[in-house]
Amino acid sequence: MGRAVTLVKDSAPATRKARPAGPATARRPGRRRENLAGYLFMSPWIAGFLLLTAGPMVASLYFAFTDYNLFNTPKWVGFDNFTRMFDDPRWQKSVEVTAKYVVIGTPLKLLLALGVALLLAQSRRGQSFYRAAFYAPSLIGASVSVGFVWRSLFSDGAVVDRTQTFLGFHAGGWVGNADRVLYCLVALTVWQFGAPMVIFLAGLKQVPRELYEAAEMDGAGPFRKFWNITLPMISPVLFFNVLLETIHSFQIFGSAYVVSNTYCGPADATLVYTCYLYQQGFKNAQMGFAAAMAWMLLLAVAMVTAVLFWSQKKWVHYEEGAR
Repeated sequence: MGRAVTLVKDSAPATRKARPAGPATARRPGRRRENLAGYLFMSPWIAGFLLLTAGPMVASLYFAFTDYNLFNTPKWVGFDNFTRMFDDPRWQKSVEVTAKYVVIGTPLKLLLALGVALLLAQSRRGQSFYRAAFYAPSLIGASVSVGFVWRSLFSDGAVVDRTQTFLGFHAGGWVGNADRVLYCLVALTVWQFGAPMVIFLAGLKQVPRELYEAAEMDGAGPFRKFWNITLPMISPVLFFNVLLETIHSFQIFGSAYVVSNTYCGPADATLVYTCYLYQQGFKNAQMGFAAAMAWMLLLAVAMVTAVLFWSQKKWVHYEEGAR
């Protein structure tokens, strides 16, 4: 009995020894330092987002419900800017011009990008040079200098006018013609097909060659292989390009402003939505009305995006479990 008691007494201090710190406890200060360093490196972006993006967005939402001319204190007017918008014939004209530009320019640009991507997807000499050459307009197409060059090309007596005359069409320049100037902008955006072309090329490289070989064994021709294999396999890439280019088309401003010599004409033929927004906000000092127009554009783009996402269920094919 005494020996048992002695053993218990001797073993008791061992059970009361302090446990070593676990891995989670040891790493906690290190994680805090890592998180602090991460937030420190992110702080310029966070500050820029709050001061240059989120802050102006909140301010513009407030200005959309006010009468504000950049000089006086904003005066709350409720939904007057939005009701005035629908009664404005020039606003209606800007919506019509923008819709026409989006409906015509976006499909043509994507068709050309896909066609060139199909050609460049085949192995040939100088492939890298051709890819870089076709992509280059996407890098410089949005610049103001290209807008001036484009206006010079399509003016009266310029290259396009002389080419039309040589071919027997005496139509004159496009810039001064209200019926053709919008197609001048469409030609400019179609010329910048390089970015969607590169994305299409990446999608085409992911199509398994075995599918084409099996289709050839079944006697399928080029059109059937394109329709039944290529299009379904690159449909996610096609959806991405359609979505991205549609949003970009709604935001057109620089080319329309420069090609039309800053007045979005003639006869408001190039009065795209953002051009009219700029006129109201900075030329007419109607910043409240311009803010309301901006939020209406955001709503329109959001609705179009929602429709595209809804429609993808019917024509976009994803791999099993990739959706």
